[in-house]
Amino acid sequence: MRAEPDRAGTARPSATAPAPTSATEAGVGVRWLDESPLVLHLGGSAFLGALVLVLWALTGGGAFWPMWVWFGLAVAFGVYALLRSALSEPRPSRLERTRQWFLFASGVEVTIWLLSGGGAFWPIWPILGFGSWYLALLALSRGDALPWRRARQLAERVDVLTRTRRGALDVQAEELRRIERDLHDGAQARLVALSMRLGRAEQRLQDDGDEATRTLVLDAQRDAEAAIGELRDLARGIAPPILADRGLLAAAQALGRRCAIPVTVEGALARRPSPVVESAAYFVIAESLTNAAKHAGPASATVRLGEEQGRLVVEIADDGTGGADPTGSGLTGLRRRVEALDGRLAVSAPDAGGTLVRAELPHG
Repeated sequence: MRAEPDRAGTARPSATAPAPTSATEAGVGVRWLDESPLVLHLGGSAFLGALVLVLWALTGGGAFWPMWVWFGLAVAFGVYALLRSALSEPRPSRLERTRQWFLFASGVEVTIWLLSGGGAFWPIWPILGFGSWYLALLALSRGDALPWRRARQLAERVDVLTRTRRGALDVQAEELRRIERDLHDGAQARLVALSMRLGRAEQRLQDDGDEATRTLVLDAQRDAEAAIGELRDLARGIAPPILADRGLLAAAQALGRRCAIPVTVEGALARRPSPVVESAAYFVIAESLTNAAKHAGPASATVRLGEEQGRLVVEIADDGTGGADPTGSGLTGLRRRVEALDGRLAVSAPDAGGTLVRAELPHG
C-alpha cells in the first residue's frame, strides 16, 4: 500500500491503493496456498475415482473393480499427506511419525483383507511386525525410565560427584598449604625479626638505666614471642612443613618424638599419597596420639603405615587403659575427614585395655 503525506505531514492512504486485508484473511490465504497441492491431489483423486466409476457403469457393470482403483488412489493420497505433514514440521518427532505410519500401514493391510473377501486374518502378522518396531522405538525413547538405564545413570552421576569432590578437596588442601607457607614465610618471619629488634632495644635500655621503657619493651617482646608460638601452632595445624617436605612417615616420626608417651613408628610406603590423603592420615595419627597421651595413662603406642589393595592403611595402637568413646567429638571429626575421601575409620577400644584406631584411605 502506498501512503501520501497530507498537509500536516502525516501519511495517509492513497486513494488508488487497495483496501488493506486483515491479518486473519492474510493467514487464511497463506495456509490455503500451503495446502493447495494437497487440495489438488485430493481433487485429482476424486476425478479419477468418478471416471473409473463411469467406465465401469458404461461397460456393463459386473464385478465392482473400481474399488481397487479407489483404494490405490486413497493409499497414494495418504502417503502424500503423511509426507507433507512430516516435511512441514521443522523437527518432527520420530516416535510420532512412526506411530502415524504404523496406523496407516495397518489400515492399508486391513482394508486389503476386507476388499479381498475376508477369510483368515493374515494382516495380524504385518501388524505385529510394525507394532514390534514401534514398541522398540518407544522403549528407546523412554529408556531413562528403565531400571538398568537409571542404575547406569546413577552410577555415572556418583562417579562424577566423586571425582569433583576429590578435585575440590585437592584444591582445598593445596590452598591450606599455601596459607601455611604464607604464615611461615610472611607473618611469622616478620614477628621473629620484630622480636630480635625488641631484644636489642631491651639491651640498650638496660645500659641506659631507663627501667620503665625497658619493661614496656620486654612486654612487647614477650607478646611477639607468644604470637610467634601461636602462628607456629596454627601453621602446624593447617599443614606441618615436615609433612609437605619429607612425607607422611617422617611426619609420623616427628609426632612420635613430641608425644608425651613412647611411640614406635613402623612400616613404609612405596609412593607418596596425594596431598589431601596425606594430610588426612597425618591428622588421624596426631589426634590418636594426643588421645592416647591424655587418656591411656602410663602406656606406649605404635604407629603402623602400609598399603593394602591400593589403599593406605594407618593403625595407631596403644596398651593403655582402653575404653575410648568412638562417638566422641575428636574421633567423630576424624571419621568425617576420612569418610569425605571415601575412606573408613574404625576404633576398637575394649574395656580390658588398649585402643586401636585403623584408617583406610584411597591410595591410587
